[in-house]
Amino acid sequence: MTTVLLAGASGDLGARTARALVAQGADVRALTRSGAGPEKHRKLRDLGATVAEADYDDAAALRQAAEGADVVVSTISGVRSVIVDAQTRLLDAAVAAGVPRFIPSDYAADYRRVAPGSNRNFEMRRDFARVLDRAPIRATSVLNGAFADMLTGQAPLVLFDRDRVLYWHDADQLLDFTTKDDTAAFTADAALDPEAPRYLEIAGSEVSARDLARTMSELTGRTFRPTYAGGLGLLSGAAKVGRAVSRDDDAPFPAWQGMQYLHSMFSGIGKLGPLDNDRYGPRHWTPVRDVLAAHEAAPDAGPEAAAQAA
Repeated sequence: MTTVLLAGASGDLGARTARALVAQGADVRALTRSGAGPEKHRKLRDLGATVAEADYDDAAALRQAAEGADVVVSTISGVRSVIVDAQTRLLDAAVAAGVPRFIPSDYAADYRRVAPGSNRNFEMRRDFARVLDRAPIRATSVLNGAFADMLTGQAPLVLFDRDRVLYWHDADQLLDFTTKDDTAAFTADAALDPEAPRYLEIAGSEVSARDLARTMSELTGRTFRPTYAGGLGLLSGAAKVGRAVSRDDDAPFPAWQGMQYLHSMFSGIGKLGPLDNDRYGPRHWTPVRDVLAAHEAAPDAGPEAAAQAA
């Protein structure tokens, strides 16, 4: 039985990853901060995990939590203080405890080719990757593009009430989308694979804005049109202005960060490939069509409930 120390298990992606690991027969230790309380502990145990308490500024406690683990999987989310600083402390604990492998909280498009200043969240992941690559531990990053679940909420691409699909620069640029559940399931497979390479790239769907419009037209019987929202220069400029005037630079996903992510997608810079979808055998990858169909079936229930209705 593989023992996995899972950081961020009480979060959205973390809980999905915990369930996927338990389903694969892994022994999951959910890392939680001290004083998290009985309710959070109960939820983690309901996922099938045991609880390991440690604060990220307590090196000894982190090392003790990592003792005997075969792999550390991080699904923590946040800004630099989390993605770089907290993960570095988690990495140091894993190395000190002799853990053989580490999976960082990347779960994004390909951040390796993104220009400095063009995507804050990608830069944080790239900065931590430099730290990770210097450490005496085997590392695997899972890159999945954008979460397909966001198409029904956070990502302002499909305008459901206006019969439009926005695009920047090129309506035919292929975009990578993977659902959170599919990302979690693949991450669980990677965690249990001692020979997993440094990077694994997956995409449940590769679709363009034109494809999204066609799919929405088929699902609704209405005509959805790809709608030009501007060029890449406009998108990057708006992101810079938004960041300069915003008061939420410490927020994980402010509006200007979304603009930066869209620039990375529609420019093609963050495009994944070749894909490793079949590394662990054939599986059903949830297509974007199913995510959008679920939303149409339960449009007022929110993205999570709509996905469950599919």
